[in-house]
Amino acid sequence: MIVAGFCVRLAVMGFLYPQRLDPARDHWKFAGETGRIARSLDEGRGFSSPFFADTGPTSWLSPVFPATLAGVFKVFGVYTQASALAILSIDCFLGALTCIPIFLIARRTFGDRAAHCAGWLWAFFPYSIFFAASFIWDTTLSTLLMALLFLVILKLEDTSRWWPWFGFGALTGFAALTNAVLLGPVPFLALWALYGLRKRGERWFAPGAAALLAVIIVVSPWFVRNYRAFHKVIPFRGGLAFEFYCGNNPDSWHWDPPGYHPSDSATEWNEYRELGETNYFALKKREAVAFISTHKKLYAVQTLRRVVYIWTGFWSFSRRYLQQEPFDPANIVFCTALTILAFLGLRRARLGGQVWQEGKAARGAPYVILFLIFPLIYYVTHPEDYYRRPLDPMMVVLTAGALVSLSRRGKARTEIPQNRE
Repeated sequence: MIVAGFCVRLAVMGFLYPQRLDPARDHWKFAGETGRIARSLDEGRGFSSPFFADTGPTSWLSPVFPATLAGVFKVFGVYTQASALAILSIDCFLGALTCIPIFLIARRTFGDRAAHCAGWLWAFFPYSIFFAASFIWDTTLSTLLMALLFLVILKLEDTSRWWPWFGFGALTGFAALTNAVLLGPVPFLALWALYGLRKRGERWFAPGAAALLAVIIVVSPWFVRNYRAFHKVIPFRGGLAFEFYCGNNPDSWHWDPPGYHPSDSATEWNEYRELGETNYFALKKREAVAFISTHKKLYAVQTLRRVVYIWTGFWSFSRRYLQQEPFDPANIVFCTALTILAFLGLRRARLGGQVWQEGKAARGAPYVILFLIFPLIYYVTHPEDYYRRPLDPMMVVLTAGALVSLSRRGKARTEIPQNRE
């Protein structure tokens, strides 16, 4: 599965990587803000300058992926063809490696047959192939980390030893420094597992404390750096209010309309450069709050539309929108079908046992927690087509469970007449 997945991603990469070498706007398409910060790190200017000039320290992104790209730049050169091939090859390998946690999660949830089905589905999964082979961002790494966190928490349901929980906390901290949104569902998943330990009469406080301590140890250097750079506490990233601003404005024709980001608006870029990052974020917070407070009905409608978009890929069929997103009709069919199959698989997982029967939770509970909590931030700010990707491994697992269940039912129906004869 891993070899097949890696090969197909590399093959697709060979066709798609040239688009990242466009020199327009000083190679903006190479990696956007990530590329700018990586270049600053490579040039010795620190974690800074996410746009078109040297604007000083930034908290625009979490540090792991920009630092990884900076290492690639150090070896292969800044914005070179070799660097593009290297970082995309790493993404392709990480995407293929995600077969491992997917296989193990599916085997634990549904059994061996579903595990093999899920692994092969992922090896040729279109979303994973496309983003690993063409998109220089933390998406593929974040997807692998979410799958690993989910797998580990399923394993931790069975142990009250402190050191596996400490390792889980360290992995959680690393994931949060890669993509802070990954942290959202983790406390709830951990509480689910700890409650299971408590119900079985096993110790639960020490494992939970060990996990929390590990998270603090891993993330605290980044918190200290942010405090020293900006003289205020900034957990992980400083631009949450800016994300509200991008998705909540008069231009509701698109889920993330152009013209509200320093990368595609001269007005926004000038404000960012003149005010500095901290003051710019404060201004965007005031503007977002003012808009939402005076357009409450529109905000509610937009939130509902974002929920629909996350799970179906549908936003609009207007001519203007489809000119901007011409592949949406096909994506809507695929995304909606995947969601339906995953929810069918979730129903099968939930029927796998009663909650806390024999001291263990029903197999579907962690999936419900993940699907409820992870997308919440995108419902209230704005989505992107790659934001849901960290959920994809578990969607594929549940889809495999549904497909195996449907195939067994079909086989049983065909065998009944033969048995009667």
